[in-house]
Amino acid sequence: MKLTKKSHACVRLEKDGRTLVLDPGGFSEEDAALGADAILVTHEHPDHFDEHRLRAAMESNSAAEIWTLKSVAEKISAAFPGRVHTVGHGDSFTAAGFDVQVHGELHAVIHPDIPRITNVGYLVDGGKVFHPGDALTVPDHPVETLMLPVMAPWSKISEVIDYVREVDPQRAYDIHDALLTDLARPIYDRQIGTLAGAEHLRLTPGASADL
Repeated sequence: MKLTKKSHACVRLEKDGRTLVLDPGGFSEEDAALGADAILVTHEHPDHFDEHRLRAAMESNSAAEIWTLKSVAEKISAAFPGRVHTVGHGDSFTAAGFDVQVHGELHAVIHPDIPRITNVGYLVDGGKVFHPGDALTVPDHPVETLMLPVMAPWSKISEVIDYVREVDPQRAYDIHDALLTDLARPIYDRQIGTLAGAEHLRLTPGASADL
């Protein structure tokens, strides 16, 4: 499996000539979802869900499909009948040849005064990759590669470190990093790398790794 990092929370997975894209939001490249055979969206916030990018991908490939939660599906399903699938915690499905399990129900707490929205994470190919969206969900399944929300308005670095410890993956790649400046990155790299207990890795947007 080939993993390609796109900007912020978006990643592309390629296997057997097919492509799965997760969270092509408004902080990601305009073409982040183009060429996808399947797209997964974790929740409705605009840095994870961008209707323009989804429409472009779906219109460029008449066989492409989307799997997402209800709040996103209801915004786009009318435009693509039969191609947008609603999923929730505990569901399993196959998308573009990838086996996917859904874990989690709620977005992390941003502030007690802000109502929590739904959020799901996606466990791909039996734990090869786990993308939690905007939550620190721990799946009840071993994880090889954790896509780690490294910096967000709803988290602090101690929570990020403890999350890696709890999931206990073989490796963790940073995502959700558009707000993390180059000046601060060495601090995050050093503390997570030293304390989290798993190999901590970072790809620049457009770079790839084989899993």
